[in-house]
Amino acid sequence: MNKYYANKLSAERLKQCYNVAQDIVKQYLNAEIDFVCERIKASDMVLELGCGYGRIFPNLLTKVKTIFGIDNSLSSLQYGKQMFALNDKVHFIQMDAGELGFINNTFDAVLCIQNGLSAFKVEMKKLISEAMRVTRPGGQVFFSTYSEKFWQHRLEWFKIQSKHGLIGEIDYEQTGNGVIICKDGFKAVTILPKEFSKLSLELNLNSEIKETDNSSVFFIIEV
Repeated sequence: MNKYYANKLSAERLKQCYNVAQDIVKQYLNAEIDFVCERIKASDMVLELGCGYGRIFPNLLTKVKTIFGIDNSLSSLQYGKQMFALNDKVHFIQMDAGELGFINNTFDAVLCIQNGLSAFKVEMKKLISEAMRVTRPGGQVFFSTYSEKFWQHRLEWFKIQSKHGLIGEIDYEQTGNGVIICKDGFKAVTILPKEFSKLSLELNLNSEIKETDNSSVFFIIEV
């Protein structure tokens, strides 16, 4: 995962990014979680790639059997462990999403949502292949990114984060076309639906692309 998240944007600072979000962004965040929760089962064992401190876990816990979250930020994982210390359904592990330390066919669902793809420095085909490897036959892998329709709201949210000192000053000369770049090295990208379609064809995947809430694009793989 991007070292920026491990070194500069983790634990309580990462949580603050969501706390300062405007209402439309909070609606988007909730819509993504609801989309996933409608498609998983109570008996499922779920893995989240780039889980941070487990922000989406309270919603998932009402729906699934067990949750494993991996991240490379030790401070975020420790913060999450403190938050869920009394819940034996939640497991935090420091791990590289490109080299998952799980045996084949371990999980019923693997999640990388809320534009988590942007945080990984792993080639997309490798990330997809690893996620599918650890997913059981009949399970699903969920990736999501921002819809192009959400650009102005997203940019405003990052301006707020910058104003609060959570990320660096935005470099407006380099920011645009779905990419946000800050002068301190922060970079957030998005994946276009046509890029998901191309990956699906190249990897011969059984997949679908769905937009939800005019804010997110989901790439869902049936394993």
